[in-house]
Amino acid sequence: MMISPPQSDEYAAYYGRYIQLVPPGSDLLVLMSSQSDALRQLLQSVSEEQANACPAPGEWSVKEVIGHLSDVERIFAYRAVWIARGEKTPLPGFDQDVFSRGTDFNRRTLADLVEEFNLQRRANVLCFSALTADEVSRLGTASDNPFSVRALLYVLAGHVIHHMDSLREVYRVEG
Repeated sequence: MMISPPQSDEYAAYYGRYIQLVPPGSDLLVLMSSQSDALRQLLQSVSEEQANACPAPGEWSVKEVIGHLSDVERIFAYRAVWIARGEKTPLPGFDQDVFSRGTDFNRRTLADLVEEFNLQRRANVLCFSALTADEVSRLGTASDNPFSVRALLYVLAGHVIHHMDSLREVYRVEG
């Protein structure tokens, strides 16, 4: 099933920046399936030392970026399943900086962090591939904003694109 892009009333305006990064006409689930390998390829030549370094004061390390991707994958996938299953209870927001400070991603290996993201993404794509058109279009509430399931899926894909672009441009990672 092709998942069409969400309308602007299906998500908080802030998330439009991620949704707009998904190339027009993309088969969303194919794109999402390919992102794990693309991330792995991008990071293949990054050493542990490089992965622990921050590009500037106050910036995350490469490992913290990958840990953040897994956190967001987990949270937004939960939101998507919650809403797809018809639950109407609003979901709380989350603060990415609190999550980042809540653990030390730099004590883990880069390969371990990339594999965690890969396994989450694979499981999520399997789950999302089974959704019906009705389930994908369902609306719920998260962070005090309306969200459709398809908007959440577009955010997941666009969020990875955003951070891969950042890894190339800010961190100078060149798979």
